[in-house]
Amino acid sequence: MNIKSLLIGSAAALAAVSGAKAADAIVAAEPEPLEYVRVCDAFGAGFFYIPGSETCLKFDGFVRFQVNYGRDLSGPSDWDAVTRGQFNIDTRSDTELGVLRGYIGFQGNGDSGLGAATAGTSANLGSAVFLEQAFIELGGLKVGKFYNWWDNGLSGETDNLASNTLFNSIRYTYDAGSFYAGLSVDELEGITLPGATDNNVGISGALGGKFGGAAVEVLGGYDIDRSNGSARIIATADLGPGQLGLAGVWASGSNAYYAVSEWAVAAQYAIKATDKLTITPGVQYYGNYGLVNADNFTNNDGWKGGLTVDYKIVEGLTTKVAVNYLDIDNNPKQWTGFVRLQRSF
Repeated sequence: MNIKSLLIGSAAALAAVSGAKAADAIVAAEPEPLEYVRVCDAFGAGFFYIPGSETCLKFDGFVRFQVNYGRDLSGPSDWDAVTRGQFNIDTRSDTELGVLRGYIGFQGNGDSGLGAATAGTSANLGSAVFLEQAFIELGGLKVGKFYNWWDNGLSGETDNLASNTLFNSIRYTYDAGSFYAGLSVDELEGITLPGATDNNVGISGALGGKFGGAAVEVLGGYDIDRSNGSARIIATADLGPGQLGLAGVWASGSNAYYAVSEWAVAAQYAIKATDKLTITPGVQYYGNYGLVNADNFTNNDGWKGGLTVDYKIVEGLTTKVAVNYLDIDNNPKQWTGFVRLQRSF
């Protein structure tokens, strides 16, 4: 008997003992189905469904490099370079009570660029990463830390129509598309005004509407601890090759919403020169600019004029250049401005 016969005989005996059949097939495990990311187009571009849920998710943000110019802007220096990064997370889903939204925005600023830290110090003093915004929104109700209507302004970089705009708030807005009205209770914490307290509260409200190529917003705010308030109106209209913007603001005394001057008016015209280039000249006149004390404004009037240039280099990459001149009675005249490069995604 040779080796080949011995091996065949052994295999036959083993098959007989185990009861195996030559026709038996090997059964492979079924692969688990893959769940691909689905595009969610219910809330605009960039949203996709979180796998296994009906919640839509979007990531966006920007990286910005900016060089600012102004007298003694950074110690004895008249210029200062700042880098900023922004990352936003936006979630939305439809419910029986309306759209449920959760939003988180992180921002990091790099100013000093000191590099590695020495013992007992933090790395890169003058820089910070913080929670810029975080809020929950359901229907017209919005709670959390977010920008107030006072953050709305003209599109250029010349106007100065608000003092503080970011608060922890409880807000309700009725939005009918072409018309909206809202009321907000704002915690005015950390406002650097004389006599301000950390437990201060403010009330703000807005009415606005759109009429074809025109829009208007009327806004008010009342600082309870300061017992002062302010009111503002902004109107814009498509006119010729650009958009005309007009604004006016008034304050009864210094308050968290507006403490720049007793009153001011502003105008600008945003010229759409090309699909990529927008040129915006602007001007603002101040009545009783600055504070004498906690409640009273000065008797100094003044004006500010400037030019803002926006240019889209390529998709996702833009630049902005702003130059402004400020002339206030009994104060040194000032030139300020900045050059910005921003990558948005």
